[in-house]
Amino acid sequence: MVLLNTETGLFEEFIGRHIPEYAILSHTWEDEEVSFQDMSDPASRSKKGFAKIDMTCRQAAGAGILYAWVDTCCIDKSSSAELTEAINSMYVWYGRAKICYVYLSDLAASASLDEELPKCRWFTRGWTLQELRAPEHIDFFDRFWQFRGTKRDLLEPLSKITGIRSRVLAHEEALSSVCVAQKMSWAANRETTRIEDTAYCLFGIFDINMPLLYGEEHKAFRRLQEEIIRSSHDLSIYAWKIQPDTPAFGELMGVEGRRYSGVLAFSPDEFAGCRSYWAPDYGGDSSDSQLSNRGIKMRAMKYRELVHPPLRERLARRSLNSSSEVRISSFSSSTPR
Repeated sequence: MVLLNTETGLFEEFIGRHIPEYAILSHTWEDEEVSFQDMSDPASRSKKGFAKIDMTCRQAAGAGILYAWVDTCCIDKSSSAELTEAINSMYVWYGRAKICYVYLSDLAASASLDEELPKCRWFTRGWTLQELRAPEHIDFFDRFWQFRGTKRDLLEPLSKITGIRSRVLAHEEALSSVCVAQKMSWAANRETTRIEDTAYCLFGIFDINMPLLYGEEHKAFRRLQEEIIRSSHDLSIYAWKIQPDTPAFGELMGVEGRRYSGVLAFSPDEFAGCRSYWAPDYGGDSSDSQLSNRGIKMRAMKYRELVHPPLRERLARRSLNSSSEVRISSFSSSTPR
């Protein structure tokens, strides 16, 4: 891991477990960002993006933190091996940071958080989803680097904006306790510059590691779903629904105006309606699914009653035809007490 010394402004590399405390920056990429190669050129200080790096180091040094990490300049993106390692490690790196500084470049100093925070571009980007969940401690700053609150202070509005329960944001509930469909819904309608990053930015949320294949475009999200199926028996991954205003809706047009699709979703947008889904624990459930060269096979219990009677009528069941076999997956569309 390459860190920036907040006192000298020089890079230092650390390998293995012996990584010192560091601060980390979360932001949205804009014009004139400073790359790893740019940092060796004194002229890079005149770029707009250098101010974020400088202020991150100043904030960290003021807090007694000797090192900082900024994604624009601490990854040598000319090295495919280093880029792959960084993207697969991103969630862990944000989670291990002593403090994360979120810089909201479009939040005015005089802006009311109640009115303007939900409008910030930071909440629309794919990568910032894991950057919000992974760190336990986050400080938010406006466009002039004025402190606007901590993650703990803003739990309620952050939860309302993102659809992520406050207890999950606060690390009081593990990510593993949230079903696949609900986690996918958090990423719905978020944007990434590269199509493949729609999948790659979710590695940490699903605890998945994959090789990067830039150029595969939408196949990346399919690969992500396949890896989730291999590592989890959560059948809510099949609970998606094509939304009329998504690219998939137009691309899946078949004969006579009908639309056809496979069993896997085209993008996280198809999970937009799954924010309230959760995975009931029935005990002894042998549900699972498997990938093969003939498709997807799954096995699931068909539940007639729920442990909580008020939820009985809310149990959604979906029949999926795979390899000439009908399988029923079950999930619930309500929030547990």
